[in-house]
Amino acid sequence: MDIQQNLSSLSLARSGKRKRESSYDRTGGNKDFYTILPGENKQICRIQGSGAITHIWMTMATDGPREEEFLPRKIVMRMYWDNETEPSVEAPIGDFFGMGHGLTKNYTSAALMMSPEDGKAFSSFFRMPYAIDARIEIESEAETPIKFYFYIDYEEYDKLPEGELRFHAQWHRECPTEGISEQGVDNAHYEFGGKNTSGEGNYVILNAVGKGHYIGCNFNVHNLRETREWNWYGEGDDMIFIDGESWPPTLHGTGMEDYFNTAWCPQQEVCTPYHGIIMGGGPNWSGKISTYRYHILDPIMFDKSIKVTIEHGHNNHRSDDVSSTAYWYQEEPHQAFAPLPKVERRLPLPDIKPFDQASLNKIFGHSNP
Repeated sequence: MDIQQNLSSLSLARSGKRKRESSYDRTGGNKDFYTILPGENKQICRIQGSGAITHIWMTMATDGPREEEFLPRKIVMRMYWDNETEPSVEAPIGDFFGMGHGLTKNYTSAALMMSPEDGKAFSSFFRMPYAIDARIEIESEAETPIKFYFYIDYEEYDKLPEGELRFHAQWHRECPTEGISEQGVDNAHYEFGGKNTSGEGNYVILNAVGKGHYIGCNFNVHNLRETREWNWYGEGDDMIFIDGESWPPTLHGTGMEDYFNTAWCPQQEVCTPYHGIIMGGGPNWSGKISTYRYHILDPIMFDKSIKVTIEHGHNNHRSDDVSSTAYWYQEEPHQAFAPLPKVERRLPLPDIKPFDQASLNKIFGHSNP
C-alpha cells in the first residue's frame, strides 16, 4: 500500500485483499455486459469500506447492427469517493481513457491505454483510494442502447493508510478558443507576434482549489484554420500558476510541443510511458491532433490552488477547437465542477469544411472561424 510497485518490489509482502467488480453474467450464462439505455445513468458498482481501485478495464458497443459514431464522447463516466455528492471524476469515457475527438486508437502509456481491436478496449492503472466507499456511474447520451463490459479491480483494506489523497479527473473544451481576426494581419504576426505578460485568455486545463498534486493531462486540438500559409497550431506556452502566484509563474514553458516533451512542430506519432502523440494531424498541421503528458515521476504539488493553462497559439491568437482531460490528486473537499456540457456540445466537428456555420453558432453560442 505504501510500496511503490515495480519489478524490484513485487516480492515484498502486501496487506489487504484483491477484489473485483465486473459485468459478468450472474446467471452463469454468456451475457457478460450491462445494457445501458439512451438517457440512462447507471451505477455500475458501489464498493463499501476502505480500499483503492488499482485497475479498470472497459469496452462498449452499440447494441444493434450499426456502430454509433463518436460513441466515446456520448458516454460519460463519473466517480465518487466517501459518500460525496459531487463527482471527483467526470469526463466523456474516451477522453478519460486518454484520447479525444470521440475516437479510439491503439496506444500505450504508463497510466492509460487503448488496446485492440482499434483501441476499443480501455484500461486505467491510476490508483484511486477511498476510506468509506467508491461509486462509479455511467451515463449514456447515445442514440441507441449500448452493451457495456467492465472490470474494476481493487484492494480492500482494514483501514486506508494515512496521507492518501483522492483521485480526480475533469474534462474541458473550448470550441473555438477566442483568438484574433486574421483580416489585415500578416502570417508572421498571427503566428509569432505580440506579447503575453499576464496569462489572461489562456486555455485552462485545470483550475483546482485545495492541497494536492497535478499528474497531467491529455490534450486535443482540431485545427480550424484554412490557409496555405504556415499553419502550426502549437506555438502557445504552458503556464502553471501555483497557490495564486502572479505572472510569470514558476512553471513557465516555451511551447505546446515542448510541454508534451516533443520538438520542432511534430506530426510523427509516438507513445512513451509519460508523453506521446496519438494523432499527429494532416498536411500543414491540419485536422485533429491528440497528445498527452503524465507527471507520474514529476507531479506538480500545490498547497492552496493550481491553475494549469496553455496559450492557444502564441499570445492566444488562434481560434481552434481545443479539449482536454486533467488528472490530479487532492484532499477533499474539492471545488465543484462546472456542469458538463450536453452531448451536442461535446461532439467533434466534421473533418471536412465548410462547416454549417448556423448550426455551430446555435450549438456553441458564438461564431466559429
